[in-house]
Amino acid sequence: MVQLGGGGRALRCLLAATLLVATGCGASAKVPQSGNVIRFVRHPDRAPEFELEGLDGQPLRLASVRGKVVLLNFWATWCGPCRAEIPDLIALQEKYAGKLQIIGLTVEEDDAGVVKEAVARTGINYPVAMTSAEMRLKYGGIAALPTSFVLDREGRVVQKHEGLRDPLLYETEIRALLGLPIDARVETFEDTGQVFLAHADRASQLPGVDLSKLTTEQKQAALHRFNAEGCTCGCKFTLAQCRIYDRHCPSSKERTQKIIEEVQRGVKEKAAPPEAPAGPAL
Repeated sequence: MVQLGGGGRALRCLLAATLLVATGCGASAKVPQSGNVIRFVRHPDRAPEFELEGLDGQPLRLASVRGKVVLLNFWATWCGPCRAEIPDLIALQEKYAGKLQIIGLTVEEDDAGVVKEAVARTGINYPVAMTSAEMRLKYGGIAALPTSFVLDREGRVVQKHEGLRDPLLYETEIRALLGLPIDARVETFEDTGQVFLAHADRASQLPGVDLSKLTTEQKQAALHRFNAEGCTCGCKFTLAQCRIYDRHCPSSKERTQKIIEEVQRGVKEKAAPPEAPAGPAL
């Protein structure tokens, strides 16, 4: 997985040992064995619309694939894990042609010529388009590559995956959304910012933030301040959103700890906190 720092911070490559290495999709209808679970958002939001020009010069609109299961795959040619999963995505697109639409969305750091060469060399059989930082912010910011959003046939985002995943997971989710048999249990969960950062205000816990020593009232007060105050790292997110987006950010970590200490001491806000950045719709 390639981690993207927020607010213009330097790119850094991380070896994610906990993520599964792609094993190949194959032509069979293999799905995970009994006892496995897939999870979908309980009340999914509609995916932000976009209208891009594909590398083939054709318009690429999300609305034009409504009625199909969609996999939006944010990737880059310089991202090793992204390249590793391309054969599996090609196999999935071929296997579920007419029912599934994969769309490759490359980040702006890529060169169009390089992307076209990669598409031709690997035989990618799904549309690919270049995206900007503004486009990525519509999806809550892309903190790592690859990142894939799974959309149901109504165009709603039901899951988000960061890093290299077993293609059997994608296939099981696709089959479930198509109403095809699967050998797994489907559970639902509330999006508290892990899919769309706009829902960070629903979270009761945040990465790297210890709220265990606070009373219920103090915890509510702290969470309110995390969602009201903007982070100073340049990400344009609230403190809560930044902790979810980039758990390595020193600015949001230091400030949230300071707020916790103030809440424990009973220190009230001396003035209204800095207005949370409006930013794009996430």
